[in-house]
Amino acid sequence: MSEDIAFWLSYLTNGKHLTWYASFQFTIFAALFGGTLAVVFGLIGATLKNSRFFPLRLIGTIYSSIVRGVPDVLFFLFFPLAFEQTVEWFIASQVCTPELIAAQSAAWPPCKEANWFLGTPEYLILASVSLGLVYGAFATNVIHGALRSVPKGQLEAARAYGMSASQLLWRVHIRQMWVYALPGLSNVWMLIIKATSLLSLLQIADIVLWADRLGAPNFLPAVGLVHEDWRWRYYLVLFLFYILVTLLSEKAFEAIMRRAGRGILSEVRG
Repeated sequence: MSEDIAFWLSYLTNGKHLTWYASFQFTIFAALFGGTLAVVFGLIGATLKNSRFFPLRLIGTIYSSIVRGVPDVLFFLFFPLAFEQTVEWFIASQVCTPELIAAQSAAWPPCKEANWFLGTPEYLILASVSLGLVYGAFATNVIHGALRSVPKGQLEAARAYGMSASQLLWRVHIRQMWVYALPGLSNVWMLIIKATSLLSLLQIADIVLWADRLGAPNFLPAVGLVHEDWRWRYYLVLFLFYILVTLLSEKAFEAIMRRAGRGILSEVRG
């Protein structure tokens, strides 16, 4: 019995498992930062869709319609790669001479001096921005519908008090729309949490990638990994982790909804 306990303690605390535990921070960061950006992009998109100017309304409509129609995985791969190569193209235009370009054997970048080496922090930020852009389109529709649900009498009263268009938008319209938007935004948040499982596509050693590596069959006593195919056990841990995050998120959104609804729900119900 004591030998079994000693084995599991040494197995679960070896270097690779400690790295796996540390990789959970990547998932949490991507979800929080990506969710924040999704709300920001959603507010911008909804404001554009509600604009009095047709070109701005068109931009907001195109953003919410087209981005929502693109598969998440495709956009998740396209945006970071496009951004990386755009930066390299800009650097190349500054540093690459005809001689350096001629000496370059690879097709890209034009010269090795223009190569932009990205690490985990850079890819994590690009992944979070990708999540924000994709799910910001969903948030745009949610917030747009919430803005239209605010009672018109509230807006007319604000105009009667002499509020400007910007004051009306930010102090009254957006303030009161949250009670209508939060249920939909909670669904967007759940989608973002699920999408964090795609981080490994951007060369980020996240919880999914490490679970696959650690659970794969191996016989390496030197590094403390000796077992058959245990991937289902590691996937079960991830399954429980995402369920826990989901439950905590639901509790958090319930508290936020109660807070946002103070002084508003009574008027809506009335």
